[in-house]
Amino acid sequence: MTSYRHAVERADSSDLACGVVLHSAPGYPAFPVRLATELFLRARARIAGEGPVTLWDPCCGSGYLLTVLGLVQRRSLRRVIASDADPAPLELAAKNLALLTPEGLSARERERREQSERFAKPAYLEAAGAAGRLRERLLAEGGALPVTTGTADVFDPRALGAALAGAAPDVVLTDLPYGERTHWTGSVPEQPVTGLLGSLASVLPEHAVIAVTDRSRKIPVAPVRTLERLKIGTRSAVLVRAADVREALG
Repeated sequence: MTSYRHAVERADSSDLACGVVLHSAPGYPAFPVRLATELFLRARARIAGEGPVTLWDPCCGSGYLLTVLGLVQRRSLRRVIASDADPAPLELAAKNLALLTPEGLSARERERREQSERFAKPAYLEAAGAAGRLRERLLAEGGALPVTTGTADVFDPRALGAALAGAAPDVVLTDLPYGERTHWTGSVPEQPVTGLLGSLASVLPEHAVIAVTDRSRKIPVAPVRTLERLKIGTRSAVLVRAADVREALG
């Protein structure tokens, strides 16, 4: 079992829980905030320079992972890019990613206050307070974060390139579909993980780091050389570099 190297403190992440400020829906799981932070910072540490980076989740689902990282790692980010093969979750992702602006968080705060008055539920008033705190944090860390969204099959390099709209991501971080509440869609190759890596690497700059996670199993990426593997809690993760994927898969 791997220990935390970057997110060493257990910060209070209750404001980021699904359904408080961030929007949720059945079938779209959340992702542990501390683990998301750890994986992002491990990948970021392998990118030269100290400036902000562009982050992409090509299997974004509800956009929870990107929204959380946008809120807690604002200073480290230049832009976030969300794409998914299924256009349906992108509607939910758009609502979450709108929270990466002070205006979006203010609107969410007003919505929760109105719900508190309408339904006489203290939990909604607490959620309004959470939205206000996240807004103040976002403002203090750099303000609104640019967002790009698009529909793209992760196994289709042409569609992926179109979704990037000219952007050059430095870090890719995505939670692989694991067959419980999320599933692969599109034309799935026999080896979906290496197929995904090959497609991503074909549209990424060579320096980019790809981090993928999965539930409770070793993620098969051979013959690609790994930068590192880790297992934290119920999730496994592997980090690879785009240049190494190209070299191994051609």
